[in-house]
Amino acid sequence: MSFDFDDMLAKIKDRQWALADIDWDAPGAELIDPELHAKLKPFLSDLMWIENVGARGFAAMAKKAPTETLAEIYRYFHAEEQRHANAEFALMRRWGMLDGDDVPEPNINVKLVIDFLDKYADGMSMSFLGTVIPMLEVALDGALIKFITDEVKDPVAQQVFRKINADESRHLATDYAVMELLGHATTRKLVIDFIGGWAKPSLIIGTLSYVPLLNKMRDTIVEMGVSEERLYAAMDRFAAVAERAPIVNRLPMYRVVRMHSRWVIDRSHKYHLLADSLVKVTARFPDRFLRNPRWSKALTYEPAA
Repeated sequence: MSFDFDDMLAKIKDRQWALADIDWDAPGAELIDPELHAKLKPFLSDLMWIENVGARGFAAMAKKAPTETLAEIYRYFHAEEQRHANAEFALMRRWGMLDGDDVPEPNINVKLVIDFLDKYADGMSMSFLGTVIPMLEVALDGALIKFITDEVKDPVAQQVFRKINADESRHLATDYAVMELLGHATTRKLVIDFIGGWAKPSLIIGTLSYVPLLNKMRDTIVEMGVSEERLYAAMDRFAAVAERAPIVNRLPMYRVVRMHSRWVIDRSHKYHLLADSLVKVTARFPDRFLRNPRWSKALTYEPAA
């Protein structure tokens, strides 16, 4: 493969930014449409936590990376996802969406996925993490960031999401290259990783929390105004990875994730009977069984350098 991980690491280091680079008190907050403001508030509350789901995944991948260069890239991605969460938190504060300075609570489905990853992510294989995380980034960032930059006129939000989008572009380029790298593994290793992964009860638990989260987020995004065509276009980007690099098709988990992503977007698919049922079941899950993640205190709207 021709991807230069050393060059990517150099670009990542060169293009770091901080919340202190942004004038959070600049005019323009009033330009956000009131109807969109009401819809964005609960969504951003969840999105800032989902950014940390990605961060937790990258932290786990850093421990499994085959080279020190890739491990360092993942450590930067971990920090960047946390920065995205903090920037979204700061936007919520700018737009008057917070109850005082309290950190918004994520919905129960986000909490379940966070709890699962906090407990089990370090035991998951690269082939699992390396296919699921890119799909989430494509769906949430590919579709949502484009929508927000089109619909939200606040110049500060435009600046923030341009920076987030630039980071995510580097994440996805690396994600795709890693999937291609993983596709070169022996058939025996691919089969052992796939069957061994699904043989773990923890992965079944993770799936039962992941499915309702995706379903709920998919419906929330559409209700907010993101067209289903935009979501399909985002998923086409994920499917196109194997068109550009057919060896990615050797990853069984990539095929599963690609198929599942199509089901999630297509609201008419029978899959949603199961997913909607899981949304209802998880809504009744007692909050007291879910502990706060170790990293939750890292969330802050403060414009630290």
